[in-house]
Amino acid sequence: MNIAHVSDWICIYEFLRSDEAPCKKREDYLEWSEYFMAVAFLSAQRSKDPNSQVGACIVNSENKIVGIGYNGMPNGCSDDLLPWARKASNKLDTKYLYVCHAELNAILNKNSADVKGSTMYVALFPCNECAKLIIQSGIKKIIYMSDKYCEMAEMKASKRLLDMAGVECSPFTPKHRKIVIDFDSINKIENRDITCSTAPGCSH
Repeated sequence: MNIAHVSDWICIYEFLRSDEAPCKKREDYLEWSEYFMAVAFLSAQRSKDPNSQVGACIVNSENKIVGIGYNGMPNGCSDDLLPWARKASNKLDTKYLYVCHAELNAILNKNSADVKGSTMYVALFPCNECAKLIIQSGIKKIIYMSDKYCEMAEMKASKRLLDMAGVECSPFTPKHRKIVIDFDSINKIENRDITCSTAPGCSH
């Protein structure tokens, strides 16, 4: 037997007989609902709207993402030439006549034949126009983070339509108020990983 291999197996033996606690699965992983809402919030970072960045994530019954979208101008329409203002003396100079909402884009961006029976995770409660699209596409559940515009007529109309169509709407209560994405975390090396690397053919 190769002496180097003998040394490797001795290291493994010493590791196994050590008093260290056995390696168990993480307990602080994201639950499905937090994962999907986080995807919606992450996709919102693609939005160029200076005031409201909204994302939506559509999930089927198998917990597979079938559509993602965020608010922005239509394809082929310059977001440098069209307005982003919320208020202007002329309504044509506001964003509202031009922007596609996150819900619309998520439905149009679907990667499956349809989204019937799916759940939509979205940052803001959908407006009345998005509610029509949601109903017509067959989405059966909406999970939203905020309903801050609930007093607006558009939102009241939206709730009326969704209720009549039997679409379930539920506010989202996260276990984690913040989820941090640390690109440097993948480069961290734990002591346990260093010990493991001495095993023959081990790369983790």
